[in-house]
Amino acid sequence: MRGTSAGPVHPETRGRKAARPLWSRDFALFFTARAVARLGDTMLPVALAVGLLQHGYGAGAVGLAMAATAAAFAGLVVFGGVLADRFSTRKLMIGADAVRLGTQALTAALFFSGHVVLWEICAIGFANGVAAAVFQPGVASTVPRLAADVQGANGAIRVAESAAQLAGPAVAGLLVGVASPGGVFAAHAATYAVSGACLLLMRLPALPAGVRGASRGARAFRGELVEGWREFRSRQWLWSVIAVWCVYMIAVWGPTIPLVATEVVQQHGARAYGLVNSALGAGTVAGGLLALRLRPRRMLRAGAVALVGFAAFPSAVGAGLGVPAMAAGAAVAGAGMSFWGVMWATSVQTQVPADVLNRIHAYDVAGSLAMMPVGQALAGPAAAALGADQVLLVAGAVSFAVCFGLLAIPAVRGLVRAEPVTTGPVAGTPAPAPAPAPCAEPG
Repeated sequence: MRGTSAGPVHPETRGRKAARPLWSRDFALFFTARAVARLGDTMLPVALAVGLLQHGYGAGAVGLAMAATAAAFAGLVVFGGVLADRFSTRKLMIGADAVRLGTQALTAALFFSGHVVLWEICAIGFANGVAAAVFQPGVASTVPRLAADVQGANGAIRVAESAAQLAGPAVAGLLVGVASPGGVFAAHAATYAVSGACLLLMRLPALPAGVRGASRGARAFRGELVEGWREFRSRQWLWSVIAVWCVYMIAVWGPTIPLVATEVVQQHGARAYGLVNSALGAGTVAGGLLALRLRPRRMLRAGAVALVGFAAFPSAVGAGLGVPAMAAGAAVAGAGMSFWGVMWATSVQTQVPADVLNRIHAYDVAGSLAMMPVGQALAGPAAAALGADQVLLVAGAVSFAVCFGLLAIPAVRGLVRAEPVTTGPVAGTPAPAPAPAPCAEPG
C-alpha cells in the first residue's frame, strides 16, 4: 500500500538496521560527501563577490548571480522530489554532482581566462540550482537507509556541515589571495568531485518491501506530484510547522541576516562582524553535538523550546549591546537553530513513509525557502521606516512568538519519536518510551 498511514516508517527494516552501527563504511562515505560539498558551497559567495567585483561588476551583479541559483533551486526542488521517489536517489545525486563539477570547472576556466560575462555566470548559476534541486530531495531518504540511529546521523552531519561553514569563507579568502577567484571555483569543482566519488563508492540498502518502483509517463509524473502534496497535507504536524516557518522567514530570519550584517559592520567594523559570525557557527556546532546526546521523546517539542534561543541574536544587536554580548547571543542562536534542525530532520525522516519521503522533503524545502526572499526584501523598507534596531527587536519578539506558536499546536508538541534509539540512553537523560507514535529547520 502507498504511504497513507501516519505511522512510523520502515518497520520492515528496523530489526535489520538495528544491528548496523552508525559509523558504517557507507555512512562514513555519505558523511564525507556532505561535509566536503558544504565546505565548497560556503566558499562560493566569496569567489563570486571578489571575482565579479574584480571584473568591474557591482554588488547588484553578485546578488543576481546568487539569485539565479536560488530561484532555480526553489522553483524546481518539488519536481526533484518526484524524480527522487521514481528513480535511484544515489544515481541522481551522483549525476547532480557531475553536472556541478562541470559547471564550476567551466566557471574557473572563465575567470582564469579573464572572459567573465554576467549572463554566462548567471546561466551557470541557474544550472547549478537545477542540479541542487535534483540532489537535495534524496538526502532525506538516504540518511534513514544508512543509519539505524537517524538522530545521531543527522546530528553528526549537522556538526560537520557547521564546521565546514566556519572554515569555508576562510579557505576561500586564502585561495583568492594565492590563486585568484578562478582558484576558488576550481577548488569548488573539486569538492563536487570528492562528493560524487564518495556517493559512487557508497552502497544503499534495499528499500523496504512494498515500496513501488518508478512509473513512467507525464501523467504518472503529475499524479505523483499531486500525491506528494496530498501526503504533505495529510500530516498536520508537518504542514503546520511549514506554515509557522513562513512567518519565521518573513519576520525573523529574512530581516535578521542582512540587518545584523549592516548594523554590526557600521557600528563596530568588519572584524566584529566576522567574530559574531564565527560565534554563530560555533553555536551551530555545539547545537549539533547536543543533539547527538539528548534523545527527547517528543522531538519537535524539545526543538521548539531550543529554538527560543535564536531570539538572543537579533535582540542583542537591536538593543545595541557590545560585541561580546552580540557574539554570545549569536552562539546561543546557532545552538538553538542547530538543535531544532536535527529534531525536525529526524522527525520527517522517521515519520514519513519511504516511498513518498523524497517528495515530502521537497515540499518541506520549498515551503521553508519560499518566504525568505520576501523577508529579505522587506528588511530594507522596514528599517528605513522604523530603524534597523527596532526591526531587529521586533524580530526577536516574533522569534519568541513563533516558538510558542509551535508549542501551541497539539500535533506538533505531541508528536512522539518513531525511531528506536539503538545506542542506548545517554546517562542523565530519560530513556525514550518503547512504543512508537500512533500517527527543516524545516528544509
